[in-house]
Amino acid sequence: MHLKLFLLSLAVSISFLLLVVFCLDSLAQNPGIQASDADRAPHLSRKDVIPDGGVLTLRRAVALALQYNPDLKASSWEERAMEGRVIQAGLLPNPEIEAETENFGGSGVFSGFDAAETTVQLSQLIELGGKRAKRSASAAFSRDLAEWDYRVRTADVLADVAVAFVDVLSAQERVMLMKELLHLTEAVFSTTSQRVKAGKISPVEEIKAKVEKSERQIDLKQAAFELRAARRRLSGTWDGRAPVFEKVRGELNALAPIPPLEEIEALISQNPDVARWATAIQQHMADIELEKARAIPDLTVSLGAKHHNEMDDTAFVMGVSIPIPLFDRNQGATLEARERLSKAREEARAVEVRVMNALAETYQDLSKAFMEATSLQNNVLPGARAAFEATREGYQMGKFDYLNMLDAQRTLVAAKVRHIEALTAYHQARTRIERLIGMNIQKILPGTGIEGNGDNS
Repeated sequence: MHLKLFLLSLAVSISFLLLVVFCLDSLAQNPGIQASDADRAPHLSRKDVIPDGGVLTLRRAVALALQYNPDLKASSWEERAMEGRVIQAGLLPNPEIEAETENFGGSGVFSGFDAAETTVQLSQLIELGGKRAKRSASAAFSRDLAEWDYRVRTADVLADVAVAFVDVLSAQERVMLMKELLHLTEAVFSTTSQRVKAGKISPVEEIKAKVEKSERQIDLKQAAFELRAARRRLSGTWDGRAPVFEKVRGELNALAPIPPLEEIEALISQNPDVARWATAIQQHMADIELEKARAIPDLTVSLGAKHHNEMDDTAFVMGVSIPIPLFDRNQGATLEARERLSKAREEARAVEVRVMNALAETYQDLSKAFMEATSLQNNVLPGARAAFEATREGYQMGKFDYLNMLDAQRTLVAAKVRHIEALTAYHQARTRIERLIGMNIQKILPGTGIEGNGDNS
């Protein structure tokens, strides 16, 4: 009978203690942060996707990289891991149960268990100073920083895809140019051979034409090698083992007007490398508040029941303990948190300065490439093309020798190659600027993009 009363008393003590704990916690803490969906479906595993018709657009390449890039997949797991930290930070400390028996196994009246006293009690640590809420806030900022890091990595991957795509598009243009040039050289070689057979020119001219044709064949093979390498680099952005597309579709000749530098500089706050530091500073401020709260001692409350075998009676026991903050007031950790906040502010400023300098330098590259590509397209190429056509026609009529015709041909080819290089530099500089401002330039000043008007894939 007394044992039943002892157990009942113990149950009442535990229930009362838990009620006290939760009441105190509700007064001292903010509402807990609910866990987000940490078990959401991960990225799909890597596989090779063959675009329709073997033609790859920039939009399709971006979609493949976002889905299969291994760096993005790793970064996304880190973001999910931070969800676990938020959950853990919001949990209450576990209660402790303690059982103690005394006054037994000694001598005299204490030789047996007749005089034994058994105490069973439950202890609960109660965090004061809002530690749990502040710990949860710090963990939430860590999760937000992981999200920002994912955005930074995403921006890097998208920039890598765009640069690789431009490289492939440029390499395709070079292959087409080399094929066109080889076809032209073969036609000239045929014409030269016929004129040599007719005795109108020296056989030396035919040798020169043959050498020129061999050089153009080498150029075509080199361009083909460069194209294969560029296609492999692009395929690597989505972890493709080998290129699974035949070609890319885009408008390398597309040139859009460039917004003023001042208008672009005002947008660097959208760069995730810059924007993440606002969250980082908030996290350090939350860490300072957490360290201040840790200087407040926590309260431990215990409640239980004691059973006296000798008298066969039961009584409640209750206790309260709290550390005395005499030596350790968490002053070192608080100082560290303050200094780290100062460091974060300086790092944020340093990142902003670096981005601003990189933007100014890249803007000059973009302006230079735009000017060069426009001038070549509007002035140099038409003149070089007209001069070559006139020289080739004159050569066929016998008005010019082979060297004159070859010089005009090489001038035209050099202009076309330089035009391709300028267009490539323009689009790559534009990609770097869009990475630095965190948005597409077309949203600032609408123009023709590299994808062209017909790309809806």
